[in-house]
Amino acid sequence: MGRLNALVLDVSPLRKDRDFRLLWSGQLISGLGRQVTVIALPYQLYVLTHSAIAIGALALVQLGPLLAFSLFGGAVADAVDRRRLLLLTQSGLALTSAALALLAMQAQPSIWALYFVAFVAATISSVDQPARASAVPRLVPRERLPLAIALNQAAFQAAAVVGPALGGILIATLGLAAAYGLDAVTFAASLLVLAMMAPIPPLHGVARPGVKAVAEGLRFARRMPVILSTFVVDLDAMIFGMPAALFPVLAVDVFHNGAAGVGLMASAAAVGALVGALLTGWVGRVRYEGRAVILAVAVWGVAIALFGLCTFSFPLALVFLAIAGGADVLSAVFRSTILQLSTPDQLRGRMTALHVLVVTGGPRLGDIESTVVAALTSATFSVVSGGVMTLVGLAWVARRFPQLAAYDAHAMRPGAELPATVDLASEA
Repeated sequence: MGRLNALVLDVSPLRKDRDFRLLWSGQLISGLGRQVTVIALPYQLYVLTHSAIAIGALALVQLGPLLAFSLFGGAVADAVDRRRLLLLTQSGLALTSAALALLAMQAQPSIWALYFVAFVAATISSVDQPARASAVPRLVPRERLPLAIALNQAAFQAAAVVGPALGGILIATLGLAAAYGLDAVTFAASLLVLAMMAPIPPLHGVARPGVKAVAEGLRFARRMPVILSTFVVDLDAMIFGMPAALFPVLAVDVFHNGAAGVGLMASAAAVGALVGALLTGWVGRVRYEGRAVILAVAVWGVAIALFGLCTFSFPLALVFLAIAGGADVLSAVFRSTILQLSTPDQLRGRMTALHVLVVTGGPRLGDIESTVVAALTSATFSVVSGGVMTLVGLAWVARRFPQLAAYDAHAMRPGAELPATVDLASEA
């Protein structure tokens, strides 16, 4: 029983750290509503247009602001009270969900209006995400930070599993307006807990948000190989080893189980990630977290390759997808911990923004890579070769960035590799 307890998700940050508990609770509830909208908006667009291109355009509309504004959003998060900023961004996101609900009540809503609201929501998210993630190290002590990040991952994965199913039921029974309305209402929980939290003002003097502040963050990342390595290793895994874009092809042409197969493959990875997040009670005791990242990405690459080889058994293929999902969430926990502990507070927003760019852009690049290779060869070859290339890329990262394997969590403190008082803006 003791060993089992050591594996199960450690909730001590929820018990001991009041403001983190409040932030996490609000995120869990509002995240569930967000996941409802994640499936509702593409569904609505397809019903209105009967065009897959319309859904692809939605992805571009949402990705564009995140790529364009995330770095500036991170600079804003570093310069102001993060709690106050989150109150503003969560209010803005609630209004966008309410706008979608109003549009859904119309007999023939404007397609361009839907795209506009999606663009606005993505722009707000480019500020909200860095502010939220960079606030966590201020709410828990260093020894509980890995556990807090694991709890955030568990909340996100739980919402990713439950939210789409709830959204499908709502759309089928009460309609799209009810689905969007639920999302808008869930933000009330987030706003309530934020109002109950203490302020999170900047600890040090920071540059005013703008190009100079963004450049300061980029210079810091360039001078911190261990942070840079966490970005590169995730890009390696996502660009080569992310087969999600091929799920429809595999479901129809390889496993011959149609739309149900697509849903099961997506769910298998999400369930595996949730189980992985729920079994992270041990992560706070890991000393060499960089080595844990390397191991997790290696498991991801092997699992993806084996998934691609399992053309003879769909259930076994789902098992390997679930293993890959579990490995991915562990990699995310350790990479986020390294990032937060290696960065002084006045730069955390900008470093988190870079992290958002990587985790958002990497899978989209992976969609392109996997579909191009599949078009030139086959979907199965694309998946298997992607898993193998992930391992090849991982070996290169480990050799190119020895700081990752050498990273010692016990010896680390925020900004240890670079004094927090250094004036990066003055260095060319």
